[in-house]
Amino acid sequence: MTRSTPAADAAARSDTPGFVARLLDNPVTLLVARVCITLPFLAGGLAKLIDWQGGVAEMQQTGLEPAWAFNLAVLLVELGGSALIILDRKTWLGAGALGVFTLLATLMAHRFWEFTGPARSMEMNSFLEHATICAAFIFVVVVGLRPRVRGR
Repeated sequence: MTRSTPAADAAARSDTPGFVARLLDNPVTLLVARVCITLPFLAGGLAKLIDWQGGVAEMQQTGLEPAWAFNLAVLLVELGGSALIILDRKTWLGAGALGVFTLLATLMAHRFWEFTGPARSMEMNSFLEHATICAAFIFVVVVGLRPRVRGR
């Protein structure tokens, strides 16, 4: 008699093929997914760190003052939240910080309701894409709460 894993048990209860369930439960797959979901935030945080004056100018352009403090706060949230998610440590905190940041930035930057015509459609699409990223952070936390399998 072979011992089953939670992934195999889940596959048996659904129409998911076993190899797909094992692939999705693989630590490398989950690491790659965590890196991919944080890439925009890693890039943004590093850009604000490397080009400090550019980051400060971006904050000034959005009307956030003191711009240097907002630049620092944003880069800490982007890099710190990403690190927590990638390292799979206190994932709820990293995903929560990035999710709240994304929601606030989206409400500030993609106010589609203030536009008309094609510009409205473009802004609404960006707004919905960012809302999807927020939802993805919820999934990151949910997946992180699953029971650990195979010594992960």
